[in-house]
Amino acid sequence: MQVSVTFKNLDPSEHLKTYVKNKLDKLDKLLDNPAEANVVLSVEKIRHIAEIKLTGDRLNINCREKTNDMYSSIDMALDKLEKQIKKNKQKIQKHRKGDRSEIREQKEMTEDLIAPAATDAGAPRIRTQNIEYKPMDVEEASMQLELTPDNFLVFTNSMTNRVNVLYKRKDGDLGLIQPIG
Repeated sequence: MQVSVTFKNLDPSEHLKTYVKNKLDKLDKLLDNPAEANVVLSVEKIRHIAEIKLTGDRLNINCREKTNDMYSSIDMALDKLEKQIKKNKQKIQKHRKGDRSEIREQKEMTEDLIAPAATDAGAPRIRTQNIEYKPMDVEEASMQLELTPDNFLVFTNSMTNRVNVLYKRKDGDLGLIQPIG
């Protein structure tokens, strides 16, 4: 990491420069790509101010701290910088995962539903099936149900735009489940 230290209203000190560089080298391990750090150490009245600007590949982080001691200002600014780097890194990792994490969560949820049923002796297993329901009227849905080997059909009623279920009853007639309201 390239580090440049600037002093404002303060005598340049080699000890402060090495202190800042050593601390920033520890943070360099958190970064994936090379970065450049600009550090401005200044004094205004009795306030010691440490400003750090970190720039790199897809990274631009600024932090500033004021205290009565320069070393504590540097330490607090570096703590802020470390938190921001970690937050940025987590954000990038979450962004890269994308939809895969959501699919994995759905799979875990269905496994959680299936697993307790499978552990009980004699309890039925729950099989999950994803279906697409199409907009159609009730007559078209009844014709579609006759063509399929299933005992039910899920569809969107084209008149009400709500999800309905058409099923075969034991007496041979058809039943319709539709939401109210």
